[in-house]
Amino acid sequence: MKRLALFVWVGLCMACRLTAQGDSLRVVQLLEKGRSEASAPLHLWYAQQLVGVPYVAQTLEVNKQEQLVVNLRELDCTTFVETALALALTQQEGSTRYEDYRRNLTRIRYRDGVLDQYPSRNHYFTQWISSNERLGIAKEITANKAPFTATQRIDLHYMSQHPQYYPMLKDDAKAQAAIRQYEREEEGRIVRYIPRAQLNGTKNSPLGIIHDGDILAIVTRKDGLDTSHIGFAKWGRDGRLHLLNASQIHKRVVLEPMTLYQYMGKHPSQLGIRVIRVK
Repeated sequence: MKRLALFVWVGLCMACRLTAQGDSLRVVQLLEKGRSEASAPLHLWYAQQLVGVPYVAQTLEVNKQEQLVVNLRELDCTTFVETALALALTQQEGSTRYEDYRRNLTRIRYRDGVLDQYPSRNHYFTQWISSNERLGIAKEITANKAPFTATQRIDLHYMSQHPQYYPMLKDDAKAQAAIRQYEREEEGRIVRYIPRAQLNGTKNSPLGIIHDGDILAIVTRKDGLDTSHIGFAKWGRDGRLHLLNASQIHKRVVLEPMTLYQYMGKHPSQLGIRVIRVK
């Protein structure tokens, strides 16, 4: 029995090493391809290279303790955006090195670019925006005019009130306290967003303030949360706004065939979109 357990353990370790090696090779291949073929905006070009990758939820919840997870074989909505952005940042530096990609992914994913246990991950997208604004990577568009006619008061408490849903949080009182502190830092902020009713405009309407490749964060009415889904803006041939995203509905990365207006009309809890522009 001990010998069998040893064989299983060795087999799992070898599988993990092969998986990690495959991800690193894929990163380098994409960066080398991008060096000769990529078009601006770079992050949108890289996002389009990921079309067809399977959607898998909670792709970061795979370790007992927080570690940087690199997984280009399975993506959720947030890791899709982070992967494309990290690839673009690495190319902007003139690098095709996997180590530089990992460094940029860490900058994007963790509070002020520092991985310091589970609470340091930008769990809420409002935190993600704040951190990446401080790092000069992205900037939220908050125009006090049409189509940004709605406001959201930030009130984050979902994670601290439901730690049982998070494997690395549920039995760690210290981590729960840190999460609650980070939630409070954003509490009470008022942010502007484009309400769902105004998303049926064309590129020649006030909605044209949105650029191809802008990150769109869908505002939710769910208590304790700020956003429920993210993806990249893409103006379609129909002249309407679409979402390039890791889709739970389609089970893969896809440019949503429905317009964003039609898509959100099927989800009553979705109120509108916040717009974040990559610098």
